[in-house]
Amino acid sequence: MKYILVSLLLASLLQVFLWLNNDKKFITPPDAEDIIESLSYAPYTKKNEKEMLSDEEVVRDLKLLKKFTNTVRFYSAEDSQKVMPFVKQLGMKAHMGLWLSGVAEDNEKEIALAKTLISDYYDNLASVIVGNEVLLRDDLKPDELIVHIRDFKGFVEGIFKGRLDVKEQAIKDELAKIKNKRKRAAKEKELRIELVKHPEHSVAVTTAEIWNMWLLYPDLANEVDMINIHILPYWEKIKAENVESFFKEIYAKVREIHKTKPITIGEFGWPSQGYNNQGAVASPENQAMIIRRFLRMAKEEGFSYNIMEAFDQPWKGVDEGNVGQYWGIFDANRKLKFEMQGVVLVEPFWFMQMVAAALIGAILTFYGLRNQNINFLHAITYGLAAQGISFGIVMAAVYPFIHYMNFGMWIMWGMGSILMVPLTLITLAKANELFKCTIGKPPKRLIPLDLKSEHIPFVSIHVPAYKEQPAVLEETLRALAQLRYTNYEVLVIINNTPEDFYKAPIKALCEELGERFVYLDIQCSGFKAGALNKALEFTNPECEILAVIDADYVISPNWLIDLVPIFDDPKVALVQAPQDHRDGNDSLIKTAMNAEYAGFFDIGMVERNEENAIVAHGTMLMVRKSAFDEVGQWNTDTIVEDSELGLRLFEAGYIGHYTNRRYGHGLLPDTIEAFKNQRHRWAYGAVQILKKHWPHFKPSSKTLTRAQKHHFVTGWFFWLSDALGPVTAVLNILWVPVIIFVGVTIPTIALTVPILTSFLVNVIHSFVLYKTRVGAKFYHSTLGAIAAMSLQLIIFKAVYDGFVKDRLPFKRTEKGGNSKKSVSSPVKNEIILATLLLGSFTALIMTNHQDIVEIYVFSATILIQSVPYISAIILRLIEKSSYKKEAL
Repeated sequence: MKYILVSLLLASLLQVFLWLNNDKKFITPPDAEDIIESLSYAPYTKKNEKEMLSDEEVVRDLKLLKKFTNTVRFYSAEDSQKVMPFVKQLGMKAHMGLWLSGVAEDNEKEIALAKTLISDYYDNLASVIVGNEVLLRDDLKPDELIVHIRDFKGFVEGIFKGRLDVKEQAIKDELAKIKNKRKRAAKEKELRIELVKHPEHSVAVTTAEIWNMWLLYPDLANEVDMINIHILPYWEKIKAENVESFFKEIYAKVREIHKTKPITIGEFGWPSQGYNNQGAVASPENQAMIIRRFLRMAKEEGFSYNIMEAFDQPWKGVDEGNVGQYWGIFDANRKLKFEMQGVVLVEPFWFMQMVAAALIGAILTFYGLRNQNINFLHAITYGLAAQGISFGIVMAAVYPFIHYMNFGMWIMWGMGSILMVPLTLITLAKANELFKCTIGKPPKRLIPLDLKSEHIPFVSIHVPAYKEQPAVLEETLRALAQLRYTNYEVLVIINNTPEDFYKAPIKALCEELGERFVYLDIQCSGFKAGALNKALEFTNPECEILAVIDADYVISPNWLIDLVPIFDDPKVALVQAPQDHRDGNDSLIKTAMNAEYAGFFDIGMVERNEENAIVAHGTMLMVRKSAFDEVGQWNTDTIVEDSELGLRLFEAGYIGHYTNRRYGHGLLPDTIEAFKNQRHRWAYGAVQILKKHWPHFKPSSKTLTRAQKHHFVTGWFFWLSDALGPVTAVLNILWVPVIIFVGVTIPTIALTVPILTSFLVNVIHSFVLYKTRVGAKFYHSTLGAIAAMSLQLIIFKAVYDGFVKDRLPFKRTEKGGNSKKSVSSPVKNEIILATLLLGSFTALIMTNHQDIVEIYVFSATILIQSVPYISAIILRLIEKSSYKKEAL
């Protein structure tokens, strides 16, 4: 416990230290004045749908903005109609925009409404902007746009002239009342002076385009009262540190071409969130720094400008992707993102994130290490890994608090967050196993070689055989006849096998081998478990230990004499030796399969044995007969009767032991299809056990120790995480068209980083531990990894079947030449998924012209998700090449 406390304390303090010393939490841009010349304003709600604000909300917004500016810019006559009454009420000014498109009918309506508003609110207008980036979108040709500009210039000049005429007439009417010439002349002078002091308000007419359009169409400047240019360095891929020099260069270019015409910056801004546009990074610190520097520069240089925009607009995510929502200097909740003077806090949740990360890391450390035999180095490295994982968890958790979430984003974030649970547990479990096996304490509980006992209990060895090749079974039985142990019997259980081809040679062999060998020809239900239960009727009453081996296992003569003495401890009910295979070198496909099996028996089972939590397997298994009878013998309600029996023995308080020495060698599955069927049975059976035994894993249950619960739950999570792989792969495939064609919602950290981290840990775990514990060379480790990863889709099917289907039939693993070659490809579904994932990866890379980092990360995730299905294809190619060699 002291190592756990020290490790979680030191690792947590390191987490806190790194947060506190992160100098990016605060920035200090140049101070700027609070007064901004103009701000773009759109009167829409903070929802994802474009809905107009209420009158009360518009007034609230304008009152808030009036603290910073007296002028706002609108982009359509509809927006202006909503807001202009309140602009007039508050004594503010507006740049009124018209939204012109390529649809003539819509333009006619927009123009008619705009003219009405100009007439009604002329005194509150600073300018009329005829079209916004119309030429950039190619909605209108320059000549068509000029027609509209001239129309509005004439309309505005008509209003201006009419208002002058009204004033002139008012002067004439005033003077007509005065009869005295001297007084009339004096009054006229007074009125003319007043008219000069307060001239009639003139509204400028212009259009708004990005800066290069004014260079491309220089004659357009002759049609407007001022040049309205948009300079948005983010969309120009300009790095934050180069924005000021870029702006000055562009402004100078426009001024050089249009030396006499007034210039205003109709849009300048920078997004606070979103993807990077090559070197241009959208971030809170860049937005604050760039806007404040710009405001300071504008004051020093004396140019006119409008900041785009006042408030974030979540609804823009549909049309402008993940960046369009974040251009406001206020967020959608009307909170100012940064002050105009002093230090700026750009990570508002940092303290809560720090505390949460440190606490979660400490909790993961405590529950990951408790009840384990650890040393300091193991504990501290695991503590650091847990703190790293907790940092990722917190970063994923905070995502919805700093981004505007639509339905699709919630789905992706939710799925990613759900996925993080098993991936976190599995990643930490594998990291724990990695540290334990490399820098932790060596295992102490493996069965020693020098066990001696005066007691020689009777052992009944059961060999179930359903349509087993006679030559294979003969090897098994002849090896059993050579056992050095003296007090045993062998029950050869031929079950549900009517063909004499399988039975006659074995019956004759049993007679030849003598009275120790009992030949049984039985019919039963319940598959293997049913056959084993039926055989109990024929078991010698003196039996103290039941042993079970598969019909293809050739046993070492020392198997019983070495392992039986451990049953002298009355609490021992289960002894398990590893599975291994004697045909691993027959072909490359079998070498790959054999390498995959070895990892579990030399790594996982050794570590589980330290905590009395081994998994019972239906071969190389010995069970105390009295304990076996006590817990209810073999159950036929699962297809992994061996593992289920082992768990019941642990629940009853018994002890299990494991040795990693090989005492028997069997045969590998004949084909990939048989390999997959076997893994489907194991995973399906694991879900059956979980559904049946889950009450024993509740915290309140005392039938299992905490260490046993940990190992069994983690083992089930291994299956579940593999099953989630195809689910997330399909979700990501579906998301790719949204990214490419809509340009919205880059998947969140929750759906990329956990997958990448898990893959990295798996690679390190496999290759390091295969070398240190299995003694495998890189070549064999690679083959084993390919075989293991190729099973992901069949495990998904098994887990799915386990939760929705009850009592699927037992499918035997075809070995020893029993398999029939399948007509259809056993990896056709993997080929489909691999093709879709690789196609998605290629499409994302080819279309990522902006070098968006999130897309590259997502692409890497998709590529990694394709690895299991590519592995299945490789394994199939290896298998086919093996067939060709056999044919030769």
